[in-house]
Amino acid sequence: MNLLLLSRRWLSLLALPMAALALISCKSVTSNDTVDYKSSGAVRGPNLSYPPDLITAQADRRYIVQDGTATMSEYNAAVKKSAQMRTNVMTGIPGMRIAKDGERRWLVVEKPAPELYPQVKDFWQENGFLLVVDSPSTGIMETDWAENRAKIAQDWIRSTIGGALDSIYDTGERDKYKTRLEVTKPSETEIYITQRGAIEKCVTDSTTTACNSTIWTSRPNDPELEAVFLARLMERLGMTQEQAKAMVAAPLGPKTPKAKFVQEGNNKGYIELSAGFDRSWRDIGLALDRSNFTVEDRNRSQGVYFVRYVNAKDVGDSKGFFSNLFSGKDDSKLQAKKYQVIVKSTGENSSNVYVQDADGKPENTPAGFQLLTLLTEQLAK
Repeated sequence: MNLLLLSRRWLSLLALPMAALALISCKSVTSNDTVDYKSSGAVRGPNLSYPPDLITAQADRRYIVQDGTATMSEYNAAVKKSAQMRTNVMTGIPGMRIAKDGERRWLVVEKPAPELYPQVKDFWQENGFLLVVDSPSTGIMETDWAENRAKIAQDWIRSTIGGALDSIYDTGERDKYKTRLEVTKPSETEIYITQRGAIEKCVTDSTTTACNSTIWTSRPNDPELEAVFLARLMERLGMTQEQAKAMVAAPLGPKTPKAKFVQEGNNKGYIELSAGFDRSWRDIGLALDRSNFTVEDRNRSQGVYFVRYVNAKDVGDSKGFFSNLFSGKDDSKLQAKKYQVIVKSTGENSSNVYVQDADGKPENTPAGFQLLTLLTEQLAK
C-alpha cells in the first residue's frame, strides 16, 4: 500500500484521542486569507506528499539551486535579507500597470529587467516559495511545488492539534508558479506569472471501492491565483494594496478564439493565429509556460522559443502525472527531447507557428504533431 496513505491513516488514528481531550477548551477559528503557502515548508530529499517534478529533473544545473533543492535555512536567510531591503522599494515604481488581452493579464513595469529580477525573486521567497529554476540570464524563474494551506478549514480541532500533527491536514492539491520577464522596449519589462496545479486522486481496483493508493494528476490552470500574485507583486513593488487589487480586478475582455491547427499531410502541420507577431509571441509564451514544457531560452528577434519536454518515464514511476499530455502507443521519441517553437509573422494581423527539432529542422514526427495539438488546445483556453 502507498506509504503516504499509510502515514496519513496512522496519524489520523493518533489524532482522535488528542482531539477528544482538547474538546472542552477549543474555540472556532476562521481564516481571512484565501492564499497562504508560507506554512508549506521545505524539505531536503524525496517527499511523498509532493508530486514528482517532471520539469526540472534534467534541467541545466546552473538554473537550479545547489544540491538540487533548497533548504529552509536558505529560504529563511533570503527572506530576512529581502525584508531588510524592502524599505528601498516602498516608494513605488512609476509607470506600473496591468495589461490585458482577452482573459490574460500581465504586469508592465517601466524599469529594466536586470533591476526587477532580484525584487521578483525576493517576492516569491517572501510568499513562502522555494525556487527550483533561477535564471537571471533568461529572465525565468520557477517555484517548487507548494500547498495552499488557506484551503484547510480553520476549525477548533486544527487550532488545537494542527501545530503538533500538521501532516494530518492536507488539501491534496499542489501549485507551482512560473515567472517570465520579457523585454519589449528599452527600460520597459513585461512580467508574466503562470500557475500549474496538481491534485492527488485515489486509485481503486475492480474488487473494491477502497482507496488502495494515490496518484498525482494535473488539474486545470487557475487564472484567479495568477491574478492574486500579480496584485501582490504590484504591492511588493510599491503600489498600495487597494490600487493593485482594483487594477487586477478590472473586467477582462471577451474571449475570442484565434488559433487554428492546419494539418498538411501525415504528421505535418502548423498553427495559424489571427494576430500580429507581438501578440502571437506573447500568447505562445504563455501557452508554453502553462503546459508541461520548460522554456530554456528564447530569441524574440528571430521568433524562436527553445523548449524542453521531460516525459514522466524519464523521471521514474510517476504514472498519471501529466502523462495524458501525449497519447499514442509509441512515445519513445518524446522522451527528454528539445524543440524549437517558431513564430513567424505573415501579415499585420496574422502569424504562423511551427515546430522544429533541436537542430532547426522540421519536426514532422508524431511528437511534433502532438506538440502543435497541445499548443492549439492551450491557446483556446
